[in-house]
Amino acid sequence: MSLGSKKYYEDIINLMRNVRVTDGSNKAISFNQAVDDLAVDIIRLKQSGNKVMFIGNGASSSISSHMSVDYWKTGGIKAISFNDGALLTCISNDYGYKHVFEKPIQMFADEGDALVAISSSGRSENILCGVAAARQKKCRVITLSGFDAANPLSEMGDINFYVSAQAYGPVEIIHHSICHCVLDLVVSAQGIYLS
Repeated sequence: MSLGSKKYYEDIINLMRNVRVTDGSNKAISFNQAVDDLAVDIIRLKQSGNKVMFIGNGASSSISSHMSVDYWKTGGIKAISFNDGALLTCISNDYGYKHVFEKPIQMFADEGDALVAISSSGRSENILCGVAAARQKKCRVITLSGFDAANPLSEMGDINFYVSAQAYGPVEIIHHSICHCVLDLVVSAQGIYLS
């Protein structure tokens, strides 16, 4: 009995081949070139002493948390995610949920930092507010989105990765793999791999 695992992975491979990447002026750029350029940007960010901030909701929050730990532990890069339970409930209670990323970014972002904004829908108001706050602080913005090709997040970054799937699983898998690939390239380029 086959439940369709072959098709599932074939679909993931096809989605990977068709990730749309655009720059800040919405001009299409090569996926591989974008990932390589992003790794170079992260190396420069590390050398300048700046940090990478990750934001996301739900599973994207888990990706954010995982990647922030890996970027600093494995890559030696200052990295943080804003998904602590006390932070989320405090900001939600005092300011409203749409501000849960905006407020910490306003406090902790420095000019020259980078924000990685992850949202399967690309429409989460708190993610969009976080991106706006990062722009005000003159941070570089990288977006990862999916579902609707016209989602607002997919046009807000300096580099925008869009996955054309309509289901959470494939979008999240590909977002996670992009973040991991960038880190692995950074680590490889620096000749380090910490366990």
